[in-house]
Amino acid sequence: MFAWSVSVLGSIKHLRHWVQSVWAIATNSYAIGFLQGKIYKGNLKQLCVPGLNCYSCPGAIGSCPIGALQAVIGSKGLKFSYYIVGFLMLIGAVCGRFACGWLCPFGLIQELLHKIPFPKKIKTFKGDKLLRLLKYLVLLIFVIFLPMLLRDIIGQGAPYFCKLICPVGTLEGGIPLVALNESLSGALGWLYTWKLAFLGAALFFSIIIYRPFCKYICPLGAIYSVFNPIAFYRYRIDADKCTSCGACSRACKMNIDVMRSANSLECIRCGKCKTACPTGAICSGVKIIPNTVQAKKQLQDV
Repeated sequence: MFAWSVSVLGSIKHLRHWVQSVWAIATNSYAIGFLQGKIYKGNLKQLCVPGLNCYSCPGAIGSCPIGALQAVIGSKGLKFSYYIVGFLMLIGAVCGRFACGWLCPFGLIQELLHKIPFPKKIKTFKGDKLLRLLKYLVLLIFVIFLPMLLRDIIGQGAPYFCKLICPVGTLEGGIPLVALNESLSGALGWLYTWKLAFLGAALFFSIIIYRPFCKYICPLGAIYSVFNPIAFYRYRIDADKCTSCGACSRACKMNIDVMRSANSLECIRCGKCKTACPTGAICSGVKIIPNTVQAKKQLQDV
């Protein structure tokens, strides 16, 4: 038996962006770090946050789960972190990619950039679906295999995704720390230049494509996505109310065929499909285990 509660959050205009903003500020609230150019290293830094939020950001009070996962995989002795893997599985099992749509600071940045007017916005293109598989390769190669297999002379692996790709680390950590520390400015090389170029490309394409980093690159989104169809919090379409008008799919900026796959791997739970539905056929909520007493009564009635 399923009990589905209609979400009020998705129907309130701009609420999601407010939640994203408040969360971004709360998880980067170490203000003195921005003033002194230092990283917070207190006890809270041992805890992970659900979205991408660079450990090296001067204001970050928590750790990025992808950065933490690489650090453990790349440590001496090929250690395994039950905490980090368990954390990722917990978030995924409870709400799937809800964290991507509501809590990830870089997701908010991409969405705000997409609001900037541009002569031609690209909703989809040939090869779009195939390119979305890239994030799973990024997860396997740069987050897992390279830190595990490529090690230095003392047996330590590097966080290759953070080091070579992650634009969040450049934006939140690299640029502020370099700007606040003159000693770092004199030690910059090709890697920093490459990271700046990658960040620039990610920000530019965010103007013309909705959340390009989330769609094609993000390994955290890749992890959460596999839980979307089975997460406790998910979407349901009421077949009795649905008129197959297609308004939900047209409203979806992640280009999902909502009527066929309401809990697609690409869904970030933004709620735009629910708002667009003219008949209120789309509901979101938590799968509820029926009360034991009620279940027994139903069996007796039968």
